[in-house]
Amino acid sequence: MSVEIGDIKSALKEMREKAKKRNFTQSVELIINLRDVDVKKPENRIQESIELPHALDKKVEICVIADGDMALQARRAGADLVLESADVEGLMNNKKRQRELAKRVDSFIAAAPLMPLVGRVFGPILGPRGKMPTPVPPTADIKEIIERSRRIIRVRARDQPVIHCRVGTESMSDGEIAENIQTVIRRIAGKLRRGIKNIDSIYVKMTMGSPVKINIK
Repeated sequence: MSVEIGDIKSALKEMREKAKKRNFTQSVELIINLRDVDVKKPENRIQESIELPHALDKKVEICVIADGDMALQARRAGADLVLESADVEGLMNNKKRQRELAKRVDSFIAAAPLMPLVGRVFGPILGPRGKMPTPVPPTADIKEIIERSRRIIRVRARDQPVIHCRVGTESMSDGEIAENIQTVIRRIAGKLRRGIKNIDSIYVKMTMGSPVKINIK
């Protein structure tokens, strides 16, 4: 069994033909239905960070948690939000603000030495959402890491055997979206005991559109 790039493109073409024009740029979403996988068992749960070959062509909010030179470099590199250790400590008891950040920010990056502090403050909020920061050395090239983070999506299957994630926008080419989709499918199949055979069906849809099935051969 396999999912060919041509079949993905055919489904994307049908998706576009069926979609109504909206006054905003719609996301393209991927839905993968699993079979014979009990995701309620901890060993079967899927929680992956996947770097796509093509950025989503939609604003991806990046927050960098760092002090000193890394914080300065993160601001210069265009991070949407930079929190220093004093800022994090100030949020210790502000659960409302923590939830706002968790909802707004797509990806968190933290200097490795600050991870214990980040865990104490943000762990209960970010952990269940699969958004705990990626730890990086204080000397890392933060600009490159931010650019890579804008191509990373997080996929989860914890309570139901379904994976639902964003893989592009309607302004992207079918070729770019298809390569993103294939990357996600391969990564998920690689995590399943029987590979692609544990995938029951795959659909693609726009934000306000109807799902279109991708052929699995």
